[in-house]
Amino acid sequence: MDGVAEAAEALKSEFFAGDSALDRLNDVQLDVRVELGRSRMLVDDVLRLGSGSVVELDRPSGDPVDIFVNNGLVARGEVVVLDERFCVRITEILGRAAEGI
Repeated sequence: MDGVAEAAEALKSEFFAGDSALDRLNDVQLDVRVELGRSRMLVDDVLRLGSGSVVELDRPSGDPVDIFVNNGLVARGEVVVLDERFCVRITEILGRAAEGI
């Protein structure tokens, strides 16, 4: 079982044991965002961007990416390719999510 599944199970068993409250939330959609890195640019530099331009990010390649759920940082992971699509393998659950809360 991966870290996210473990955290979800801990949440279910500790706080909603025998209660269907969590079941009612299962169909709620959450926004998930993965951040590779950030950059600051001058307006002039942004206006010069075009096809083929490269924007340098603040993280080296191979560093973990940040995973946000509803704008809250909850995990870190590594970028992988599965069936020609970018995906993220979770490597670390952060903060309260790691505690199963």
